Amino acid sequence: MLEFVEGTVESLTPTSVVLANGGLGYLIQVSAATFGALQGRERVRLFVHQVIREDAQELYGFATVEERALFRLLISVSGVGPSTGRMILSAYETAELVGYIEAGDEGALKRVKGIGLKTAQRVIVDLREKVANLGVEPTGIGGQSNKAKAEALSALVTLGFPRAASEKTLSQLLAKDGALTVEQLIRLALKQL
Repeated sequence: MLEFVEGTVESLTPTSVVLANGGLGYLIQVSAATFGALQGRERVRLFVHQVIREDAQELYGFATVEERALFRLLISVSGVGPSTGRMILSAYETAELVGYIEAGDEGALKRVKGIGLKTAQRVIVDLREKVANLGVEPTGIGGQSNKAKAEALSALVTLGFPRAASEKTLSQLLAKDGALTVEQLIRLALKQL
């Protein structure tokens, strides 16, 4: 099993990178977060997970060990394969996803293409305790701020604001200050919407 691949970036797309090392070019599938971390860099090290199937061998690369560990947890869930796991990691930052899983936020997981209610519930049930052992601190969405966000979102939707725009605004506000109360979130969101 490979632990990491270090090399020169030969080509980079939002879903993959080709790393040249020792006369070989490794095609490595990447998440959106890893793609962002690789932009503008010439020499990189990616922590990899190798998938060997009957008809193919694939490498999935991650900028951090924590992101790879979360990927491995995700693909351990029945119904979540490597492509779906990468899609989930592309939708959310590692710490944000850990927060959603710990908080039991099925809605956040269902927003990822290919994830239905049953799969979202399975991810939460199977991984809630395991993600706590990753050593990743949820950022601005777990615990109290997640409840505040949910309540503020409900209030904004009730007031007639579009759900997607409201959610984006609330996420931005919580990213700046994760300790905002429901009232503060609503007040600030109303100024921006």
